[in-house]
Amino acid sequence: MKFDNQMTLTIDAKTKNESFARTCVAAFCIEANPSLSELNDVKTAVSEAVTNSIVHGYEGNENGKITIAAGICGKELYVSILDNGKGIENIEEAKKPFFTSKPEQERSGMGFTVMETFMDTLLVKPNEEGGGLVVQMKKKFGGD
Repeated sequence: MKFDNQMTLTIDAKTKNESFARTCVAAFCIEANPSLSELNDVKTAVSEAVTNSIVHGYEGNENGKITIAAGICGKELYVSILDNGKGIENIEEAKKPFFTSKPEQERSGMGFTVMETFMDTLLVKPNEEGGGLVVQMKKKFGGD
């Protein structure tokens, strides 16, 4: 796909970088003129994906890297969040509401459900290059 504009950001897998990642993607997509509600949807979905990489993919190992790529095509935002963490054995099971691999940490198991709710499309797949996971999301602006 040819984008009108695109960006790539690589961050350390540190909890303190989650808000930075969501703010960067939100600032990037301003050119597509999203509503405040749509902007909040994007921020929430990016936040969930990055948090999943930190908590589940790297299990708190702050030496890991998370790459966030975003592209704008007209009024559509495409976001990809990639990690090289441990991956997910059964992606379909993990996408079910309330499924968590960390119940001892009082995780709600709603991360993928939240992403799916706030974005128009969600694709979760293994990262073929180096293990881990790729989360791809799309949001069309102007739907409110």
